[in-house]
Amino acid sequence: MIRKTLSASVLAAMFLAKPAFAEEATIGRPIEAASLHEGRLDMVVYYVPVNGGLLEVTATFAPKIGGDPLRFVMGLADGDSVAFSMPGHQDSLYAFSRSGEEVTISTETDTYLRADATMR
Repeated sequence: MIRKTLSASVLAAMFLAKPAFAEEATIGRPIEAASLHEGRLDMVVYYVPVNGGLLEVTATFAPKIGGDPLRFVMGLADGDSVAFSMPGHQDSLYAFSRSGEEVTISTETDTYLRADATMR
């Protein structure tokens, strides 16, 4: 009996700890913008080509409940990818990847943190 309960608990924890992609968008031309709205931040992102074959990606994050917007600018070479959380918003992961002239942006929310918050 204890073994079955433990197995069920481990399985449930693995399921709850798995991050889930909530939103994804791809932009394929300079100045073409995309927006994502999952989580506590809204985000608008676009890119422009710069010297050396890089795409300069600009993302602006705006808190839904007020506060100052946050801006992030980075250069992506073909094949690059990066993922990060914004200060004060560690429950959401933002991922950027480049393939040719396309930049794909996604948000990932930590379902374990969500489930933990609702259990209290």
